[in-house]
Amino acid sequence: MPLPRGKVYLVGAGPGDPGLLTVRGKTLIEHCDAIVYDALVSPEILALISPHTERLYAGKRSGRHSLTQDEITEQLIALVERHASVVRLKGGDPFIFGRGGEEVAALRAAGVAVEVVPGITAGIAAPAYAGIPLTHRDMSASVAFVTGHEAVETYRPEIRWGELARGAETLVIYMGVLQIESIVERLLAAGRAPETPVALIRWGTTPRQEVLTGILDTIAQRVREADFEPPAVIVVGEVARLADSD
Repeated sequence: MPLPRGKVYLVGAGPGDPGLLTVRGKTLIEHCDAIVYDALVSPEILALISPHTERLYAGKRSGRHSLTQDEITEQLIALVERHASVVRLKGGDPFIFGRGGEEVAALRAAGVAVEVVPGITAGIAAPAYAGIPLTHRDMSASVAFVTGHEAVETYRPEIRWGELARGAETLVIYMGVLQIESIVERLLAAGRAPETPVALIRWGTTPRQEVLTGILDTIAQRVREADFEPPAVIVVGEVARLADSD
């Protein structure tokens, strides 16, 4: 008689600082039977995993994938056949540009029980650690979160940068460093002022955090000169003026 299937817990690891990990997430990481984790999960959080837990690395960063999305799902299904509790550990929040929605849908279609444990997303935490309030009574009453790296199989032709540029006072852009020139070009073409403050926060909330500030008109050049590479979030808007000195 086959054993009953276990359960997959889709856990957000947060942006890097282990102090920002939820209590629920920490408990699951420490006591799960198997864990599948991504590249942006910090070493301090990985250190919480029991030596008896089966581990699988499924890192994805800037187009370099250890496993494809389908392979990750297949591995989770295989693990849950022989383990009671399987953690799928993702950086930040699973449902904010983390493909968590796709993984949940695929697992449920396969008859696997899934529980989602939210995490603090880098788009909120990294600016906060850099001294940037995403909303401010005197500067911004609206904020939009957007990916700077669209999938080829995206559900629509392109991000509506023009509407975003005119519709939200603060923009928080994930995965946009490698596309910074194109993003700047589109925002300027849509009417954003060249002197709009911009801040990039790399490795936010960790001891490695770096902040690069500038204005929209010249930020791409500053990124090139500083060799400022991912992972980083970009904040565009007047609130970026409040960033801690770079």
